[in-house]
Amino acid sequence: MVKKCVVLHSGGMDSTTLLYELVSKYECYPLSITYGQRHEKEVIAARNVCEARDHNLLLRWKLVRLDLLRGLLPSSLTGVGNIPYGHYQEESMKSTVVPNRNMILLALAAGYAQGLGASFVGYAAHAGDHAIYPDCRPEFVEACGNTIRLGTGWDNDGVQLLAPYVNMTKADICERGAKLNVPYHLTWSCYEGRDIHCGVCGTCTERKEAFKLAGVPDPTKYLAEKLDVR
Repeated sequence: MVKKCVVLHSGGMDSTTLLYELVSKYECYPLSITYGQRHEKEVIAARNVCEARDHNLLLRWKLVRLDLLRGLLPSSLTGVGNIPYGHYQEESMKSTVVPNRNMILLALAAGYAQGLGASFVGYAAHAGDHAIYPDCRPEFVEACGNTIRLGTGWDNDGVQLLAPYVNMTKADICERGAKLNVPYHLTWSCYEGRDIHCGVCGTCTERKEAFKLAGVPDPTKYLAEKLDVR
């Protein structure tokens, strides 16, 4: 019997690659969540990549709206200040931290998984996020995985957290996704939430860098290529 897996799916490169990887092993239930983010457009991408992969996967895709969190979790992503431009290594990028966001989203995904009778939750945190996002670091993933398991079962039979990319770079993920024929042209990364990717925010910069380092053609249209032309 094929086991079920809830995949926390933003519609970005990383979570889409993970979804496309896990769908060959499990019966996947993609879960997308809005929390008041500026770039809510990403959930449209999440739906589109599910549809592109499999009609049954699209039928299992679920969108949950937690927009009330916008006033509780201050961040430039939720409307407090401007989106910073540049590389993730820059100090200004810390304004994109949404306080404890992933703990909240993973708790919801774990509850959903338990209710479905699913054995796993898939989470696409990767090494490039470690510098500024505390809830993407290996220590967090390990602790959160233990908490999910303890909170959803008895005698070690609770839901397990799958985070296979936690020590991988985004370029590694991109290379992996290319082999899986992930439709990266349908994914969304930009924090600005415009009609096309801005090209200069942290996540656009990281996206461009990942394709270049992986040697994979970048299908993304960007509004700007460099900060000085913005």
